[in-house]
Amino acid sequence: MLCNFPLRLTKDATTAGDKSSRSSQPVSQEISSDSSAGSSPWSVVAVPERSRLLSQLTDDVRSSFFAESQLVLLTFCTGLQDVTTFLDYHCFASNQTGNTVFLCIALIISKLDSETFVTANIGMSLGVFLGAGWLTGQLSHEFGPRKRWWLVWCNLLQTAFVFAVAGLQYRYGRVDRGPVALGSIALLAFAAGSQVVQSRSLRMTEISTAMATAAWVDLVIDPKLFALHNRSRNRRVAFLISLAVGSLVGAVVYRQVGSAAAMVVSGAGKLLVTVLFLFSPAENKRRTEVEV
Repeated sequence: MLCNFPLRLTKDATTAGDKSSRSSQPVSQEISSDSSAGSSPWSVVAVPERSRLLSQLTDDVRSSFFAESQLVLLTFCTGLQDVTTFLDYHCFASNQTGNTVFLCIALIISKLDSETFVTANIGMSLGVFLGAGWLTGQLSHEFGPRKRWWLVWCNLLQTAFVFAVAGLQYRYGRVDRGPVALGSIALLAFAAGSQVVQSRSLRMTEISTAMATAAWVDLVIDPKLFALHNRSRNRRVAFLISLAVGSLVGAVVYRQVGSAAAMVVSGAGKLLVTVLFLFSPAENKRRTEVEV
Protein backbone atom coordinates (compact mmCIF):
# COMPACT_ATOMS: atom_id res chain seq x y z
CA MET A 1 0.00 0.00 0.00
CA LEU A 2 2.79 2.37 0.88
CA CYS A 3 4.71 1.42 -2.23
CA ASN A 4 1.78 2.19 -4.56
CA PHE A 5 1.28 5.69 -3.17
CA PRO A 6 4.24 7.43 -4.87
CA LEU A 7 3.51 5.54 -8.13
CA ARG A 8 -0.01 6.92 -8.18
CA LEU A 9 1.33 10.45 -7.77
CA THR A 10 3.69 9.94 -10.69
CA LYS A 11 0.92 8.70 -12.93
CA ASP A 12 -1.28 11.68 -12.09
CA ALA A 13 1.60 14.04 -12.75
CA THR A 14 2.22 12.70 -16.29
CA THR A 15 -1.45 12.82 -17.35
CA ALA A 16 -2.42 16.16 -15.86
CA GLY A 17 0.58 18.24 -17.02
CA ASP A 18 1.50 21.52 -15.37
CA LYS A 19 -1.72 21.69 -13.34
CA SER A 20 -0.99 18.46 -11.54
CA SER A 21 2.63 19.53 -11.17
CA ARG A 22 1.51 22.62 -9.29
CA SER A 23 -0.92 20.62 -7.17
CA SER A 24 1.73 18.05 -6.30
CA GLN A 25 3.87 20.65 -4.55
CA PRO A 26 1.74 20.91 -1.39
CA VAL A 27 1.40 17.14 -1.36
CA SER A 28 5.16 16.84 -1.58
CA GLN A 29 5.55 19.37 1.22
CA GLU A 30 3.06 17.43 3.33
CA ILE A 31 4.91 14.18 2.76
CA SER A 32 8.19 15.92 3.54
CA SER A 33 6.82 17.33 6.78
CA ASP A 34 5.49 13.91 7.75
CA SER A 35 8.78 12.22 7.02
CA SER A 36 10.67 14.87 8.96
CA ALA A 37 8.75 13.89 12.09
CA GLY A 38 10.40 10.47 11.96
CA SER A 39 13.33 8.81 10.32
CA SER A 40 11.12 6.59 8.10
CA PRO A 41 7.47 5.86 7.27
CA TRP A 42 7.72 3.08 9.89
CA SER A 43 8.44 5.48 12.77
CA VAL A 44 7.19 4.54 16.22
CA VAL A 45 3.98 6.24 17.27
CA ALA A 46 4.44 8.70 20.12
CA VAL A 47 2.66 7.39 23.21
CA PRO A 48 0.66 10.03 25.13
CA GLU A 49 1.74 10.80 28.66
CA ARG A 50 -1.46 9.36 30.13
CA SER A 51 -1.07 6.12 28.17
CA ARG A 52 2.54 5.89 29.32
CA LEU A 53 1.45 6.24 32.95
CA LEU A 54 -1.25 3.60 32.55
CA SER A 55 1.24 1.31 30.87
CA GLN A 56 3.66 1.75 33.76
CA LEU A 57 0.99 0.99 36.35
CA THR A 58 -0.02 -2.18 34.53
CA ASP A 59 3.56 -3.42 34.14
CA ASP A 60 4.68 -6.54 35.99
CA VAL A 61 7.33 -5.78 38.59
CA ARG A 62 10.26 -8.13 38.09
CA SER A 63 12.60 -9.74 40.58
CA SER A 64 15.59 -7.45 40.98
CA PHE A 65 18.00 -6.13 43.56
CA PHE A 66 15.70 -3.12 43.92
CA ALA A 67 12.77 -5.40 44.79
CA GLU A 68 15.00 -7.37 47.16
CA SER A 69 15.79 -4.17 49.04
CA GLN A 70 12.09 -3.42 49.37
CA LEU A 71 11.37 -6.86 50.83
CA VAL A 72 14.27 -6.48 53.25
CA LEU A 73 12.82 -3.17 54.43
CA LEU A 74 9.41 -4.82 54.89
CA THR A 75 11.12 -7.49 56.98
CA PHE A 76 12.57 -4.77 59.20
CA CYS A 77 9.05 -3.40 59.67
CA THR A 78 7.80 -6.89 60.55
CA GLY A 79 10.36 -7.14 63.33
CA LEU A 80 9.12 -3.87 64.76
CA GLN A 81 5.50 -5.00 64.66
CA ASP A 82 5.99 -8.43 66.20
CA VAL A 83 7.92 -7.01 69.15
CA THR A 84 5.09 -4.65 70.03
CA THR A 85 2.26 -7.13 69.41
CA PHE A 86 3.90 -9.76 71.60
CA LEU A 87 4.62 -7.34 74.43
CA ASP A 88 1.23 -5.60 74.23
CA TYR A 89 -1.16 -8.36 73.16
CA HIS A 90 0.76 -11.57 74.05
CA CYS A 91 0.59 -12.88 70.50
CA PHE A 92 2.25 -12.34 67.13
CA ALA A 93 0.85 -10.55 64.12
CA SER A 94 3.20 -12.23 61.63
CA ASN A 95 4.80 -15.27 63.31
CA GLN A 96 1.92 -17.70 63.06
CA THR A 97 4.13 -20.63 64.09
CA GLY A 98 4.21 -19.26 67.62
CA ASN A 99 0.49 -18.49 67.56
CA THR A 100 -0.34 -22.04 66.43
CA VAL A 101 1.68 -23.52 69.30
CA PHE A 102 0.13 -21.15 71.85
CA LEU A 103 -3.37 -21.92 70.60
CA CYS A 104 -2.83 -25.66 70.94
CA ILE A 105 -1.46 -25.19 74.46
CA ALA A 106 -4.51 -23.14 75.39
CA LEU A 107 -6.82 -25.94 74.27
CA ILE A 108 -5.14 -28.40 76.64
CA ILE A 109 -3.88 -26.24 79.52
CA SER A 110 -6.57 -23.60 79.86
CA LYS A 111 -5.17 -22.13 83.08
CA LEU A 112 -2.31 -20.58 81.09
CA ASP A 113 -4.82 -18.34 79.35
CA SER A 114 -4.36 -14.75 80.54
CA GLU A 115 -1.17 -15.75 82.37
CA THR A 116 1.18 -16.45 79.47
CA PHE A 117 -0.97 -15.44 76.50
CA VAL A 118 -4.49 -14.34 75.60
CA THR A 119 -6.29 -17.04 73.63
CA ALA A 120 -8.77 -14.65 72.00
CA ASN A 121 -5.93 -12.51 70.69
CA ILE A 122 -4.12 -15.53 69.27
CA GLY A 123 -7.27 -16.80 67.56
CA MET A 124 -7.95 -13.37 66.08
CA SER A 125 -4.41 -13.03 64.76
CA LEU A 126 -4.25 -16.49 63.20
CA GLY A 127 -7.74 -16.30 61.68
CA VAL A 128 -7.34 -12.83 60.16
CA PHE A 129 -3.83 -13.63 58.91
CA LEU A 130 -5.11 -16.65 57.02
CA GLY A 131 -8.13 -14.73 55.74
CA ALA A 132 -5.94 -11.90 54.47
CA GLY A 133 -3.62 -14.37 52.80
CA TRP A 134 -6.53 -16.11 51.10
CA LEU A 135 -8.15 -12.87 49.95
CA THR A 136 -4.93 -11.30 48.68
CA GLY A 137 -3.85 -14.50 46.98
CA GLN A 138 -7.15 -15.11 45.19
CA LEU A 139 -7.46 -11.51 44.04
CA SER A 140 -3.85 -11.65 42.86
CA HIS A 141 -4.79 -14.51 40.55
CA GLU A 142 -7.46 -12.30 39.01
CA PHE A 143 -5.54 -9.02 38.73
CA GLY A 144 -1.99 -10.28 38.33
CA PRO A 145 0.21 -10.85 41.41
CA ARG A 146 3.05 -8.62 40.18
CA LYS A 147 1.06 -5.81 38.60
CA ARG A 148 2.51 -2.53 39.78
CA TRP A 149 -0.85 -0.93 40.60
CA TRP A 150 -1.88 -4.00 42.60
CA LEU A 151 1.33 -4.02 44.64
CA VAL A 152 1.03 -0.30 45.32
CA TRP A 153 -2.62 -0.57 46.34
CA CYS A 154 -2.08 -3.54 48.66
CA ASN A 155 0.93 -1.97 50.35
CA LEU A 156 -0.92 1.31 50.74
CA LEU A 157 -3.78 -0.51 52.46
CA GLN A 158 -1.37 -2.35 54.73
CA THR A 159 0.33 0.92 55.61
CA ALA A 160 -3.00 2.52 56.46
CA PHE A 161 -3.80 -0.37 58.81
CA VAL A 162 -0.49 0.00 60.64
CA PHE A 163 -0.98 3.74 61.09
CA ALA A 164 -4.54 3.07 62.29
CA VAL A 165 -3.16 0.81 65.02
CA ALA A 166 -0.68 3.52 65.99
CA GLY A 167 -3.61 5.91 66.32
CA LEU A 168 -5.53 3.45 68.51
CA GLN A 169 -2.51 2.99 70.76
CA TYR A 170 -2.03 6.74 71.11
CA ARG A 171 -5.72 7.11 71.94
CA TYR A 172 -6.28 4.20 74.32
CA GLY A 173 -2.79 3.32 75.50
CA ARG A 174 -1.71 -0.23 76.27
CA VAL A 175 -4.78 -2.47 76.38
CA ASP A 176 -4.08 -6.20 76.08
CA ARG A 177 -7.65 -7.44 75.68
CA GLY A 178 -11.11 -6.28 74.69
CA PRO A 179 -12.49 -4.74 71.49
CA VAL A 180 -9.63 -2.26 71.02
CA ALA A 181 -6.98 -4.95 71.39
CA LEU A 182 -8.81 -7.35 69.08
CA GLY A 183 -9.30 -4.61 66.50
CA SER A 184 -5.63 -3.68 66.59
CA ILE A 185 -4.56 -7.30 66.25
CA ALA A 186 -6.95 -7.81 63.33
CA LEU A 187 -5.53 -4.82 61.46
CA LEU A 188 -1.92 -5.89 62.01
CA ALA A 189 -2.60 -9.53 61.15
CA PHE A 190 -4.38 -8.55 57.95
CA ALA A 191 -1.46 -6.34 56.93
CA ALA A 192 1.01 -9.13 57.72
CA GLY A 193 -0.92 -11.82 55.85
CA SER A 194 -1.28 -9.68 52.76
CA GLN A 195 2.40 -8.71 52.92
CA VAL A 196 3.64 -12.30 53.07
CA VAL A 197 1.52 -13.30 50.07
CA GLN A 198 2.85 -10.38 48.05
CA SER A 199 6.45 -11.19 48.92
CA ARG A 200 5.96 -14.67 47.46
CA SER A 201 4.44 -13.25 44.29
CA LEU A 202 7.74 -11.49 43.56
CA ARG A 203 9.36 -14.94 43.25
CA MET A 204 12.00 -14.36 45.92
CA THR A 205 10.97 -17.02 48.40
CA GLU A 206 14.21 -16.59 50.36
CA ILE A 207 12.73 -13.34 51.74
CA SER A 208 9.35 -14.20 53.21
CA THR A 209 9.33 -10.94 55.26
CA ALA A 210 7.99 -12.85 58.27
CA MET A 211 8.89 -16.48 59.10
CA ALA A 212 12.53 -17.15 59.95
CA THR A 213 12.60 -20.91 60.61
CA ALA A 214 12.69 -21.98 56.96
CA ALA A 215 15.29 -19.33 56.17
CA TRP A 216 17.57 -20.56 58.95
CA VAL A 217 17.29 -24.18 57.78
CA ASP A 218 17.76 -23.36 54.09
CA LEU A 219 20.78 -21.26 54.99
CA VAL A 220 22.67 -23.92 56.95
CA ILE A 221 21.97 -26.72 54.43
CA ASP A 222 22.93 -24.65 51.39
CA PRO A 223 25.62 -26.64 49.51
CA LYS A 224 27.13 -23.36 48.32
CA LEU A 225 27.03 -21.71 51.73
CA PHE A 226 30.65 -20.53 51.55
CA ALA A 227 30.74 -19.76 47.83
CA LEU A 228 31.79 -16.28 46.83
CA HIS A 229 28.72 -15.65 44.69
CA ASN A 230 25.46 -17.09 46.00
CA ARG A 231 22.37 -14.96 45.46
CA SER A 232 19.99 -17.19 47.44
CA ARG A 233 22.32 -17.26 50.45
CA ASN A 234 22.74 -13.50 50.34
CA ARG A 235 18.97 -13.01 50.29
CA ARG A 236 18.47 -15.27 53.30
CA VAL A 237 21.23 -13.58 55.26
CA ALA A 238 19.83 -10.14 54.46
CA PHE A 239 16.36 -11.29 55.50
CA LEU A 240 17.51 -12.74 58.83
CA ILE A 241 19.67 -9.72 59.67
CA SER A 242 16.86 -7.33 58.81
CA LEU A 243 14.38 -9.25 60.97
CA ALA A 244 16.81 -9.26 63.89
CA VAL A 245 17.65 -5.57 63.52
CA GLY A 246 13.98 -4.67 63.24
CA SER A 247 13.23 -6.60 66.42
CA LEU A 248 16.09 -4.93 68.28
CA VAL A 249 15.06 -1.47 67.13
CA GLY A 250 11.47 -2.26 68.00
CA ALA A 251 12.46 -3.28 71.52
CA VAL A 252 14.48 -0.09 72.01
CA VAL A 253 11.71 2.16 70.68
CA TYR A 254 9.13 0.29 72.77
CA ARG A 255 11.17 0.74 75.95
CA GLN A 256 12.11 4.36 75.36
CA VAL A 257 9.02 5.82 73.68
CA GLY A 258 6.23 3.26 73.55
CA SER A 259 4.47 0.87 71.21
CA ALA A 260 2.64 3.61 69.30
CA ALA A 261 5.94 5.15 68.25
CA ALA A 262 7.21 1.75 67.11
CA MET A 263 4.10 1.38 64.97
CA VAL A 264 4.67 4.80 63.43
CA VAL A 265 8.22 3.82 62.48
CA SER A 266 6.95 0.58 60.98
CA GLY A 267 4.22 2.39 59.07
CA ALA A 268 6.71 4.91 57.72
CA GLY A 269 8.88 2.08 56.43
CA LYS A 270 5.93 0.43 54.71
CA LEU A 271 4.90 3.76 53.19
CA LEU A 272 8.39 4.16 51.76
CA VAL A 273 8.16 0.70 50.19
CA THR A 274 4.78 1.63 48.71
CA VAL A 275 6.28 4.67 46.99
CA LEU A 276 9.30 2.69 45.81
CA PHE A 277 7.02 0.21 44.02
CA LEU A 278 6.24 3.02 41.59
CA PHE A 279 9.88 2.93 40.51
CA SER A 280 10.61 -0.80 40.68
CA PRO A 281 12.03 -2.23 37.43
CA ALA A 282 9.39 -3.90 35.28
CA GLU A 283 9.46 -6.97 33.11
CA ASN A 284 10.74 -6.17 29.64
CA LYS A 285 7.99 -5.69 27.10
CA ARG A 286 8.36 -5.84 23.35
CA ARG A 287 6.50 -2.82 22.05
CA THR A 288 5.62 -3.03 18.37
CA GLU A 289 3.39 -0.01 17.97
CA VAL A 290 4.24 1.35 14.50
CA GLU A 291 2.49 3.58 12.06
CA VAL A 292 1.32 1.64 8.98
